[in-house]
Amino acid sequence: MAPKVFIDGEAGTTGLQIRERLEGRRDLELISIDPALRKDAGERARLLNAADAVILCLPDAASIEAVSLIENPETRVIDASTAYRTAEGWDYGFAEMTKGQREAIAASKRVSNPGCYPTGAVGLLRPLVEAGIVPSELPISINAVSGYSGGGKAMIAEFEEGGTTDNFRLYGLGLEHKHVPEIRRHAGLLTRPIFSPSVGRYAQGMLVEVPLHLATLDTQPTLGDLQAALADHYKGERFVEVASMEEAAGLKGLDPEGLNGTNRLKLFVFGSEDNGQARLVALLDNLGKGASGAAVQNLNIMLGLDEDAGLN
Repeated sequence: MAPKVFIDGEAGTTGLQIRERLEGRRDLELISIDPALRKDAGERARLLNAADAVILCLPDAASIEAVSLIENPETRVIDASTAYRTAEGWDYGFAEMTKGQREAIAASKRVSNPGCYPTGAVGLLRPLVEAGIVPSELPISINAVSGYSGGGKAMIAEFEEGGTTDNFRLYGLGLEHKHVPEIRRHAGLLTRPIFSPSVGRYAQGMLVEVPLHLATLDTQPTLGDLQAALADHYKGERFVEVASMEEAAGLKGLDPEGLNGTNRLKLFVFGSEDNGQARLVALLDNLGKGASGAAVQNLNIMLGLDEDAGLN
């Protein structure tokens, strides 16, 4: 019998994309709530406990409530909110992050789906911290731009229905963005990073950048050393690719929409050897590897299914 999967919050941006990726698959069975009963706690509780796996696509408070309704000890949960990304007892759903992470996800009953910005930032930094190239106490700055879909229904409506004429907007100006604790913990940083997010007038797609002064690093690495460490860390991975130095050198720019519709994450090392400066850049779809794609990948791993299923 195929495992039953319930998406709580399937009408939202992430939930809709997850459902699209799962519909038509024969290796699992999707169960849904009657739209008229969406706010019925009893019916939600019944479905949450009837499912083999639940994907929560809800605001933080609603996710916490949903978890409290689950009494079935066999129900596996993937939470796409920020509620559990640094919580004890939850495994972080970035399978490629470090050795043993995929196995931890496979054995887990509670997995927190990573945020879109953290996927890029952690993807760039964690391998370099583990390799001893970037000291964990180094002050780090992270600059990023996302499509407006990352802001949810309110921001989508603002950009698509004439609520703003902005083509580019900085936000998180008070440096208290909710992704910072997640980035700090999972990248292995001891010093709180400066995170500078922004949004552009396009629907989805994302660039995350970490600039580095190479002279501030104890090992005095070259650009090639940075690229080699990233390439070694992600060798053999299906969804994470590290551009060669030759490919990066041949680029004049990067399109944040370049991986839209995929579950891929691509990492680049740019910079100047003469000036001793590097620009580490992650390219991903904020609704793909940054949200729905990662959730489906985690679901596949947790249920022992083909990790690529629904993601090609």
